[in-house]
Amino acid sequence: MEVTLLNNKFEATGKVKSAVSLNVEDIHVPVVHQVVNATLASRRQGNASTKTKAEVSGGGKKPFKQKGTGNARQGSTRSPLMPGGGTVFGPKPRCYEQKVNKKVMLKAIHSILADKFQSGKLIVVDSLPATGKTKDLFNLLSGKNLTNALIVTASDDSLALRAAKNLQRGKGIPVDSFSVYEAIKFENLVIEKSAFEKLTNKLV
Repeated sequence: MEVTLLNNKFEATGKVKSAVSLNVEDIHVPVVHQVVNATLASRRQGNASTKTKAEVSGGGKKPFKQKGTGNARQGSTRSPLMPGGGTVFGPKPRCYEQKVNKKVMLKAIHSILADKFQSGKLIVVDSLPATGKTKDLFNLLSGKNLTNALIVTASDDSLALRAAKNLQRGKGIPVDSFSVYEAIKFENLVIEKSAFEKLTNKLV
C-alpha cells in the first residue's frame, strides 16, 4: 500500500510504500482500548495507603468493661467499629501496571496507523523543518490545518522535537517512543518518512 509523501513545505511530491496494509479491516478497536487502559494504569502512582487496626497508635486499654453497659463488647479503641479506629480492607501501596504482550502492542499500533490513514489524518513528510523554532513549525502546521497533531520524528535529537515542545495543541515524540495513547489524543499524525518506514517494518 502506498501513502502520499509530502516535502518539508507539506507539498505532495510522490508516494511512500507501507510495509503493511492500512485497510479498514486492520482497525481493531478492542486491542487499542486494552493498550490505552494499560498505558493509563501504568501512570498511576499507587501510593494510597490507610492504616489497619494493628497500625493505628493507641488502643492498649479496653474501652469499657465487658458486661453490664448494654453496649457491644469492645477490646480496643482502635477497632474498625470505633471512631478513630483502623480501616478494614483499605487501599495499600500497589503497582497498577498491566502486562501487554508484544503482538498486542504491535496490533494496536497497526490499528492506529490504519485508522489515521482511512480518515485522511496520516501525514507522511520527507523531513520536518529543522530550524528548531516553534513559530516556524506552528506557521507550517496552521497553514495546512494540522495544529492538532502528534509529530513523530526519526531521531530523539531532532530540532523538530525542540520546536514542538511549545505547541499548544501538538506534541512531538521520537519514533522509538511511539505511544498509542498519544496518537489517539491528537487528531492528526505527522510522521517523518524514515520514522514511518521504521514503524511499519516492525509490524511485518
